Amino acid sequence: MKAPRLMVLTKLMVVGARLPVTRSPAEAGLAFEDVAFTSTDGVGLKGWFIPAGGEGPAPTVLFVHGWLWNRMGNVAGRVPFTDRDVDFLPPTKALHDAGFNVLLFDLSNHGESGRRLPLTFGPFEARDFVGAVRYLRTRADVDGSRIGVVGTSMGGNIALIGAVECLPIKAMLLVQPTMPYKFSAAFAADVMGKIGSASLPMVDVSYLAARAPRPSTIDPGVYAARLTDTQQKYVQGTGDPWGSMDIVQSFVDRSPKVLPLVKYPSTGRYEGYRYVTEQADDVAAYFREYL
Repeated sequence: MKAPRLMVLTKLMVVGARLPVTRSPAEAGLAFEDVAFTSTDGVGLKGWFIPAGGEGPAPTVLFVHGWLWNRMGNVAGRVPFTDRDVDFLPPTKALHDAGFNVLLFDLSNHGESGRRLPLTFGPFEARDFVGAVRYLRTRADVDGSRIGVVGTSMGGNIALIGAVECLPIKAMLLVQPTMPYKFSAAFAADVMGKIGSASLPMVDVSYLAARAPRPSTIDPGVYAARLTDTQQKYVQGTGDPWGSMDIVQSFVDRSPKVLPLVKYPSTGRYEGYRYVTEQADDVAAYFREYL
């Protein structure tokens, strides 16, 4: 692999890239409100609030998106590796129709939200998650005791790490969360080859200079174990070359209140994420039962 490509991919992992927000819930006929709030360390965050439409405070589901995505999911073909579309609009519509408010927002360094570097795939971005939950609890149309989460990939890590700081979080659906260093190692080997694998320890140590948690020290399962009153459900694709069924099973094993791991048939990592798009009715049914 040529050095410039290695540098581009490394920069994406540390700095990220912004996927423009080009769609809205109006495509599904949903009314929505432009909202802005801040993370717990003051980073400006932007998103959309889709009201349930009924009377009185309603339960609310917030989506926490993955690396290089935005509030609507992922648009394929904008990164220098193979990806697929992942659309949050079908589950948003299903949840709305089931009587839930929905919050879609851009994490820091993504979409239209503010900047905080470096990307940590969980610990720093958890401040965004806590800020989102605190914002929801200021709204009269939100039942603050009935908040649920859909977290995909990095978003699953973020939700697990952040939830312990803003309980109660009543139910979580976590699609392909992972241990960041092990994900990065598999990604580097698959996409960047030997040069990528050799560079990973140096990138890990570089986080010390940025006064950020080293990826090799981050284990979202530690936080999952602390969510004693939060119903958890995990999904992992069967054909994921960068994630690991064993890692996600380890999160399940440490979660106090959890359903059996869903092993979703897939031929790649992004096909696993598409669970939320392709199984939108199941997403809504889960939250109807547990939220």
